[in-house]
Amino acid sequence: MRAVLERPAARRRGAAGRQRMTDDRFIATYQVTSEPARIAERAQALAIEQSVECPLEAIGDPWVRDAVLGRVAGIDEIAEGRYAVRIALASATAPAEPGQLINMLFGNASIQPDVALTDVELPPLYLKAFGGPKLGSDGIRALTGAHGRALTASALKPQGLSPQALAAIAGQLAAGGVDLIKDDHGLADQAYSPFAARIAAVWRAVRDSNDSSGRRTLYAPHVSGSLDDMRRQLDGIRAEGIPALMMMPMIVGLSNFHALAKEAEGLVVLAHPALSGATRIAPPLLLGRLFRLFGADATVFPHHGGRFASTPQTCRALADAARGAWGGLKPCLPAPAGGIAIDRVAELLSFYGEDVMLLIGGSLLAAREQLSEQAARFAAEVAAHGR
Repeated sequence: MRAVLERPAARRRGAAGRQRMTDDRFIATYQVTSEPARIAERAQALAIEQSVECPLEAIGDPWVRDAVLGRVAGIDEIAEGRYAVRIALASATAPAEPGQLINMLFGNASIQPDVALTDVELPPLYLKAFGGPKLGSDGIRALTGAHGRALTASALKPQGLSPQALAAIAGQLAAGGVDLIKDDHGLADQAYSPFAARIAAVWRAVRDSNDSSGRRTLYAPHVSGSLDDMRRQLDGIRAEGIPALMMMPMIVGLSNFHALAKEAEGLVVLAHPALSGATRIAPPLLLGRLFRLFGADATVFPHHGGRFASTPQTCRALADAARGAWGGLKPCLPAPAGGIAIDRVAELLSFYGEDVMLLIGGSLLAAREQLSEQAARFAAEVAAHGR
């Protein structure tokens, strides 16, 4: 990589100067496509767009120029015609609220086709304010009793089934020893499967299986709709004694996701990646770090080699971002999914290690009448690779 430009704000300074930057600013990194002769100008335009969004000539207030205006903190060439551009943005412009933070990180720039958001360095005040996962990986293990091995998960499918039909599937999955069963993300509050009736029937089936086996399979209903809808659904989950829930942060909104995750104290919060591919935000940042920051205890993402075009490098970086050390935040459990099958369990565990929750849906459900046996095979295969 070749350093193209370093603005004065990013040059090496004394400890006091570096501390002032850390306290007052967060650093967003963008991947920008540009001709070499124009990259410095393009980076400066990006800094302006993501901070004051007006010509510099329109700024008469010295404080705005000094404290609010974005600064180009560095430009590195990463490939021919592509650059990593680091912009220092004022923390004062983005209070610790998910919507405003993502707005200042990528609001207007997301409309520009030559820019992608790839990383962010946040001051400790953001980590403390957002809080991250309430339970995290260790909390999920404590609830399920799954220690010394990876966890297993599956999904209730297909669309169109009644609550009773979905409950029958859930009972078979639980009998086979799957640790967590979640609603398919397409299940909402539809006429053929009303939310209240579905969660009651499914949880009854899972609970009955747990009572018989002594296991502690969790069920995560899909919470969706308006914020009022989701709060009513959360009340229903609590009333039933259900230990988990799932949300789609990019569809319900990051601010709503964060609010519900805080209100769901004591419950496992599972984040689903639907619509995340439309954002041009690097998956390790969005699904790994930001979902974790905003309260996800586990994050579902497409593993490479399945139905989606993820690369091994992206998957590894995402898992590392979800569970790696980050201030005082608890680790978020990575949950690779998306067209994987039991015959890939050994490969997946070799790739991720045991601190992971493997989510297999369709290839299990295809067993139909032998679903319990297939689920048991899945659980046994994972257990065989544990400590």
